[in-house]
Amino acid sequence: MRHPSVTYSDRTFQALADPTRRAVLDLLRRGSQPAGEIAGAFPVSRPAISKHLRLLRRAHLVHEHREGRHRVYQLNPEPLRAIDTWLEQYRSFWKMSLTNLKTFVETEYAKETTQPRAAKPNTKTSKGDR
Repeated sequence: MRHPSVTYSDRTFQALADPTRRAVLDLLRRGSQPAGEIAGAFPVSRPAISKHLRLLRRAHLVHEHREGRHRVYQLNPEPLRAIDTWLEQYRSFWKMSLTNLKTFVETEYAKETTQPRAAKPNTKTSKGDR
């Protein structure tokens, strides 16, 4: 059986895989918005945006509440923080790896530029030497 946080992350990654859903999250970074306003910001149908919002809600990336007749959506940053924490170990790995690569390349370059070059033998012959 999988650890619950793995399932939680899987849903989050699946939700984030779609560019329209990422755009909805970007829109909600500015603050809570009714579903109608969110749908109006995209060139796709309202039912399509409703489906995207439902998937975002199931992934816990947004919260929904009612204000009168309107469904209002708000960004929930917690799943994104969990992914960011998970990604941090990879950032550290790549930073260290790239630092090591940089050091290696700089060392090799320094070796090449400080070593005297061996003279190449002259293999060209002039027309008069034949």
